[in-house]
Amino acid sequence: MTESAKPDDRAWAEVGRASYVSFTNYRKNGTPVSTPVWIAPDGDDLYFFSDTSAFKVKRIRNNPAVTLQPCDVRGRVKDGAPPVTGLAEVLDHAAPPRVRRIVNRKYRVLGTL
Repeated sequence: MTESAKPDDRAWAEVGRASYVSFTNYRKNGTPVSTPVWIAPDGDDLYFFSDTSAFKVKRIRNNPAVTLQPCDVRGRVKDGAPPVTGLAEVLDHAAPPRVRRIVNRKYRVLGTL
């Protein structure tokens, strides 16, 4: 995810530290769809993995606007969790090893499963 406008630093840091993040993007008709994901910060960007055929990836290609909020493993957003909005970008096939290192740095053993 890249920043569309500099988000609140506290909210950005909280989303980057969260174990799970509710990743919300939008169908063509504007309906929001949320999915819990692992997310890892690196500088001003946040990264996560998904299969290239996943619907969330298809939705990003149609509309890169996203909202992130800390959540639990089932996607339930925590009370008072700050939302962070931005633009998602699908990276090319050369990026996965670098992104995998970023995610593994945060999740260690869990990231290798």
